[in-house]
Amino acid sequence: MRRFDFTTLKLFISVAEEGRLTAAAAREHMALAAVSKRISDLETLVGTTLLYRKPRGVELTPAGQAFLHHARRILDDIERLEAELCEYGDGVKGHVRMHSNTSAIIAFLPQDLSTFSQRYPDIKIDLQERVSSEIIAAVRDGLTDIGVFAGHVEAPDLECLAYHQDRLMLVMPARHPLANRPSVNFADALDFDFIGLQQDASLQMLLSEHSQRAGGALRMRIQVRSFDAICRMIHHGMGVGILPERTLYRDLNDLELVSLPLEERWARRELVIGMRRYATLPATARHLVDHLIQSAAT
Repeated sequence: MRRFDFTTLKLFISVAEEGRLTAAAAREHMALAAVSKRISDLETLVGTTLLYRKPRGVELTPAGQAFLHHARRILDDIERLEAELCEYGDGVKGHVRMHSNTSAIIAFLPQDLSTFSQRYPDIKIDLQERVSSEIIAAVRDGLTDIGVFAGHVEAPDLECLAYHQDRLMLVMPARHPLANRPSVNFADALDFDFIGLQQDASLQMLLSEHSQRAGGALRMRIQVRSFDAICRMIHHGMGVGILPERTLYRDLNDLELVSLPLEERWARRELVIGMRRYATLPATARHLVDHLIQSAAT
């Protein structure tokens, strides 16, 4: 059975990142001869060449690329293990990296994160607002621990759990021709100019997809970056818009707007919590996921 010591793994990562044995030796406070011997012994142990030696440095072979990937994961797992053991000894402490789309940040996360912070005051949450496609990429690439995004956006590499549901509403000025209806069909709304989000927002892509299925097209008049801006444009008669119901409570009170539920089944939208794997999350992140799921259920 092959055995790798953590010092050698850490050294190999330094060599790969620095591209030169001398720079890695200085970074790890080791003699150059000791670094060279460790790398040679490692290659002998694995039975293949991990580095191309060149006059001005080194480059990873394909085997070296694979070894680097696993070395980083092993050391990352060790760091997480040490952190979790400290949590059990000292009480739950640490921080969670989290990305979320605008809908969840406005409608659900303020209350859910507030109750979480009351329960775990020593866990800090680093929350960033992003569109769903960016969130999925960030979770997949390890830039954030968990993400909250629209369930209709494909995330094949992630483990996803249901969080909340919301209903899409057609928002219009109070004197709009459709304002007196109890609900509205999406196809009927396509006769009017739309105010919407930027093109890469998941909501905007959903609406574009279903407008094509309905045999029409979204007549986009203005595209902005926030729900608040959409509502203010609608208030001033620039068009209509489609927004999640739970994001509208403030704007309907402040502005002369009417919102009607869309009749289509796809207008019942689900938000999900995504992660690479729940089982490999740090304990602090698992606490947050558990709390969010429990909050949604109650």
